[in-house]
Amino acid sequence: MQMIPQLAMETITDGRAVQLYLVYAVIALTMVVWLARTLHKNGALFLHDVFEDERLAGAVNHLLVVGFYLLNLGYALLLYKVQEQATLTLAVNSLVQRLGALMLSLGVIHLTNMFVFWRIRTYRDRKGGMNIPNPTAFRPPPPAPGSMPTPPAMPAR
Repeated sequence: MQMIPQLAMETITDGRAVQLYLVYAVIALTMVVWLARTLHKNGALFLHDVFEDERLAGAVNHLLVVGFYLLNLGYALLLYKVQEQATLTLAVNSLVQRLGALMLSLGVIHLTNMFVFWRIRTYRDRKGGMNIPNPTAFRPPPPAPGSMPTPPAMPAR
């Protein structure tokens, strides 16, 4: 029992800092890859509904995954740094805080994407649901033989 508090107060060596970096990298990489695969698989149906074109939805889904990896893995790598002369306790606390910040940013990015696609679908539904009448459906009947033709109607603005 005495060894644990003693380790917690020990200054981080370069070797232990590398171990902490590796633990952070494995956790962050696993989390980002799992989430990207889950979003890619489950988001496909949603994107098909938003874009209605299967090829376009597939392309957007793939591009979102690539952007997701670049943004989140880059952010994860920039986020973590072990302070010099830190104790093991401070280093582990820092690791947990950085992973929490990464998880929060993943959630914000996901919710932002969902909001953008919801707006696209709402705009598309509103645009498609306006029931613009067919202009040929309102043509006046042809003039009776021998009568004077009516002048053409002014175009609607």
